[in-house]
Amino acid sequence: MTLTPGMAWLAGYAAMIVVMAALWFVQRARRDASLVDVAWTLGLGALAIGYALVLPGPPARRALVAGMACVWSLRLGSHLLRERVLGKPEDPRYQKMRREWGEAAQRKFFEWFQIQAFAAALFSLPFLLAMGTPTAPMRGWDWLALAILAVSVTGESLADHQLARFRAVPADRGRTCRSGLWGWSRHPNYFFEWLHWWSYVPLAVGAPLGWLAFAFPLLMLHVLLNLSGIPLNEARALETRGDDYREYQRTVSRFVPLPPRRTS
Repeated sequence: MTLTPGMAWLAGYAAMIVVMAALWFVQRARRDASLVDVAWTLGLGALAIGYALVLPGPPARRALVAGMACVWSLRLGSHLLRERVLGKPEDPRYQKMRREWGEAAQRKFFEWFQIQAFAAALFSLPFLLAMGTPTAPMRGWDWLALAILAVSVTGESLADHQLARFRAVPADRGRTCRSGLWGWSRHPNYFFEWLHWWSYVPLAVGAPLGWLAFAFPLLMLHVLLNLSGIPLNEARALETRGDDYREYQRTVSRFVPLPPRRTS
C-alpha cells in the first residue's frame, strides 16, 4: 500500500495518539510518567519505519532515512529506558509536576502525553521531507548527512557515558560533573541531540519543500534553550547543588562546547 506524505503523516499521528493514551493508563497505574520520554524517542523511530514502508519514491532513499532515524532513536531510547525507567523512581521533573498539579494531575498528565504525541508527529516531518528526495543515494549531501549523524550520536553517547560514570562514584554525589565534555558544555548531551536534527537537512536537498527541513533544528533549539530542556534541568541543579552549580554556570558554556572560562 502506498500513501501520500500527508496521509502517512496523519496515520502516524493517529498511531501516536493511541500509543500515548495507552501509556497514560500505564502511568496512572504505576504513578510514574517517565515512560513518556522513552515512548517519544522510540515512537519517532517507529514513524520513520512506517513512512519508509508506505511512501513512494526510491526504496534505497527511504531505507537510508529510516535507518538513520532508527540509529538515533534506538540509541537514545535504550539509554533513557536504562537511566530513567528500569528500576528507577519517577523522574524528578514529573514528581514536581505531580505535586504542583495535585488533584488535577491525571487530567494534566493525559494532556501532557497527548502533547508528546503531537510533538512526535511534528518532529517526524523531516523524515517525510527527506524521503521525498527523488534521487537514490548516495549523493554528496547524503554523505554529509551521515557524517553529521555519526558525530552527533557519538558525541551524545560519550556525554551520557561520562555523566553515568561520574554519578556511579559515591563521593561525587551532590557535586557537578565537569569530566570530559561536561567541562566544556553544561549540556553537551543536548548540544549533540540538537546537532542530530541537522542531519536531515542535507538529506532533504532536492525534495519538494525540502527547505522546510531547516525549521526543525531551529525549533529543537528553541525547545532545548527555552522550554523543556535546559531551563528545567538548570532549575533542578540549582535546587540540589546550589553554589557548586552557580560556579559551574560562571565558568562553563551553557550549550555549545567551548573551553572553560578562567576564574580570577
